[in-house]
Amino acid sequence: MKYETVIGLEVHSELKTESKIFCGCSTRFGADQNTNVCPVCLGLPGVLPVINEKVVEFAVRAGLAFNCQILPFSKFDRKNYYYPDLPKNYQTSQYDLPIAVNGYLDIEVNGETKRIGITRVHMEEDAGKLVHSGTISNSEYALVDYNRTGVPLIEIVSEPDLRSPEEAKAYLEKIKAILQYIDVSDCKMEEGSLRCDANVSLRPAGTEPFGTKAELKNLNSFRSVQRGLEYEVERQTELLDEGGRVIQETRSWDENKGITLSMRNKEQAHDYRYFPEPELVPIVVDPARVENIRASLPELPDARKARLMADYGLSAYDAETITVSRAMADYYDATVKAGADAKAAANWLMGDVSKHLNAAGKPVEDCLVAPVQLAGLIALITKGTISGKIAKTVFEGMWDSGKDAETIVKEQGLVQISDEGAIVAIVDGVIAANPQSVTDFKAGKEKAIGFLVGQVMKQSKGRANPELVNKLLKDRLSLL
Repeated sequence: MKYETVIGLEVHSELKTESKIFCGCSTRFGADQNTNVCPVCLGLPGVLPVINEKVVEFAVRAGLAFNCQILPFSKFDRKNYYYPDLPKNYQTSQYDLPIAVNGYLDIEVNGETKRIGITRVHMEEDAGKLVHSGTISNSEYALVDYNRTGVPLIEIVSEPDLRSPEEAKAYLEKIKAILQYIDVSDCKMEEGSLRCDANVSLRPAGTEPFGTKAELKNLNSFRSVQRGLEYEVERQTELLDEGGRVIQETRSWDENKGITLSMRNKEQAHDYRYFPEPELVPIVVDPARVENIRASLPELPDARKARLMADYGLSAYDAETITVSRAMADYYDATVKAGADAKAAANWLMGDVSKHLNAAGKPVEDCLVAPVQLAGLIALITKGTISGKIAKTVFEGMWDSGKDAETIVKEQGLVQISDEGAIVAIVDGVIAANPQSVTDFKAGKEKAIGFLVGQVMKQSKGRANPELVNKLLKDRLSLL
């Protein structure tokens, strides 16, 4: 490679508290514009902020999940800059003494595991939201909604350890999974509760000094992160190849055009004139409290994946797919706990269950077939009461009606036919009606028996035991 890509991500996650970080206003998404506001979050003269204790707890929880050291003493700072969505003209954030430092996260790309350093996790307040008349680059005006002002955030800052857009996407997916597992954020990117800024630069392959970085804003989906980074790597490569130089700046990603656009020169830390927030006392976290929070953490994605592989013999791919979200992993564990075969449960969850959820636009926690019901369906297949093909029809009925599998099988008469006499009668009829296929089979054309099996299943309306059908067909054909 002529150049090596260097990427660092700054992930902002809104915390799912009921109220804002420094006041009692609601954090509910979707309220009428400028209704979830008060003098504190609007920064009116004479008001005093008060820290929301739940925000500190959630920040510690996240820091521990990202393998960070929790600092016993941290503080808030004022980050001074002017923007229309920032009513105080400064943001209350954390600068030199954040709540958590020196963490890491392991990601897997192309079958290889890589450790990505996490510099820090710090708390801050969100800004408002600007609604532009067009894109940010051609808008004639902007409206501002201050409902989001003061919503609590944590910012997760990575080390510049990522070397490709694919690694950046994998890292972001892991961040999202962990935040959902520990239940501190809903991570709804479409609602802005998980956002990402990316710093990307190029350097000649084999060299140590970093190149000049550009910061990408407006990356609102995993796809946007990957596409935006791919474009920016290509842009910087062409610029360097032509003898130009990269300017340190902030650029916006235009999803429709698939390009990045210059917004402004990138600020340095001193441009923000950080100083300690004089209206908030420092935060002292009791080590015993930290250990209590650590003990309350759930089984995280990597540990859960390892357990599913060890206890149930799932492949790495299956275990990875199931543990991507806590809700899906919980559904799977509940299905197996209800008595389902582990591999069959995985196949159904990744197959028909996911298919129906995607078609309905529902998350797995709103699945219309409960884990115990899916376990009941799998049990009927295992016992031979129904075939795998009929099971798909039964699942459709379960999804539509809410009834359990056994009820639907009885109501619709779907019990599998395993009586040899009944199947032989159908087999003999199919053989008599399809002499050419019989001739082809006798001539060594093995595919012919597949057609005959299909005809038997059709005659039995899918209820004949497939294994018995194959056996009886071969037995009867051998006598001809």
